[in-house]
Amino acid sequence: MRNIQSDENMYSNRKFLLDAFCKRLGYVFIRSELLQEALTHRSHSGANNERLEFLGDAVLNCAIAGLVFHSFPDVPEGHLSRLRARFVNQQALSELALTLQMDKILRLGEGELKSGGSHRSSILADAFEAVLGAIYVDSNFAQAEAVVKNLYSPMIKKVDLNEQGKDPKTLLQEFLQSQKLALPEYSVVITAGKAHKQWFTVECLIPTCNIRTVGEGSSRRSAEQEAAKLAYQQVCFYH
Repeated sequence: MRNIQSDENMYSNRKFLLDAFCKRLGYVFIRSELLQEALTHRSHSGANNERLEFLGDAVLNCAIAGLVFHSFPDVPEGHLSRLRARFVNQQALSELALTLQMDKILRLGEGELKSGGSHRSSILADAFEAVLGAIYVDSNFAQAEAVVKNLYSPMIKKVDLNEQGKDPKTLLQEFLQSQKLALPEYSVVITAGKAHKQWFTVECLIPTCNIRTVGEGSSRRSAEQEAAKLAYQQVCFYH
């Protein structure tokens, strides 16, 4: 009797979380099984979200391309491409997924769950794309595009076109200088791999702001840029 009641409580709680998610998303699924599939990682038993993620990736790229095209009529193609890349990269998608509280409703295998998979950027980003793919299958592209537009409009409004074309290290340095703050310090903390195929881990430290970020890349420069990007996001948030 207790097991039955426990199962009923778990089902009721998950249904509540899924309903709340759909409300934040701005879309209610006709076929609820598509949403379940979109939220199921391959480590979990049953159908996983990889096929829907494949479809959602294309849906998202097309929707974002249209959104930046219409939002910035005077911006040339090269800048539009950079804007699109900014909105569809793994970090941007995982942050959106966390804003939607997808970490609370992902279906993961026990091992993945214990290792913190519900907060892993790659898993969150893939699940977000899978949800868009599920919306497309459940209805049509127009519905999926409407969801993308609703979620991304606040970010589109915050875009500073003067920043386009500048790399993260430049943006970070210019911002710190404008605030009369000390410039960042970069240091390589890990170098792994053979000489012809090394992998670098770089730390970016801004002591006056109490900010420390870590970036990785196949070159020291790319690792520094990744660390600078994370630091720039943090320093802009707090200032």
